[in-house]
Amino acid sequence: MTLTRDSLLTLEAYAKARKQMRADIIPHRLLRSVRLGEFMNLQFEDEHTIRYQVQEMLRIEKIFEEQGIQDELQTYTPLVPDGHNWKATMLLEYPDVEQRRVALGQLIGVEGKVYVEVAGQPRVYAIADEDLERDNAEKTASVHFLRFEFGPAMMAVMRTGPGIVIGCDHPHYDMRQVIAPATRDALLKDLAAT
Repeated sequence: MTLTRDSLLTLEAYAKARKQMRADIIPHRLLRSVRLGEFMNLQFEDEHTIRYQVQEMLRIEKIFEEQGIQDELQTYTPLVPDGHNWKATMLLEYPDVEQRRVALGQLIGVEGKVYVEVAGQPRVYAIADEDLERDNAEKTASVHFLRFEFGPAMMAVMRTGPGIVIGCDHPHYDMRQVIAPATRDALLKDLAAT
């Protein structure tokens, strides 16, 4: 199913389905999340997560007019992977306000230092924040949008079963994590067959 105007629920229908949709999205999001260390969380998006996000925005903003719905779709559908990439929302989660202020000051440019790596292939670094610049001279933002573009050779190796590593090589946040097999399997569904 594609994310289109016709695939969305009306506000009334969503109000009735929301409790079940929320119950469904929580484990789905957890399966598609990779934590890098204590403070970085990558939430890999797909049509299901973005559909939920659009429905929530329509509900919160009470948008029911056609142009408003189209605007929300135009904003969020670029976050759905299109067969040769993964797209993720990167969250820098520092619960302490002062710690967050210091860390975001040290992590300028971190969004371009996140990568996917598999054996025998070059690292694929994120293309970040294509919608707008989220860094300034003093700090980075706590939310970034990342896209990882994969060629046919990389996708073929990813499917063969070696560990897929998600990492960050920023000097103030150097972490790597082999993604769990269940998460790997879920993310591989985002890639078209080659």
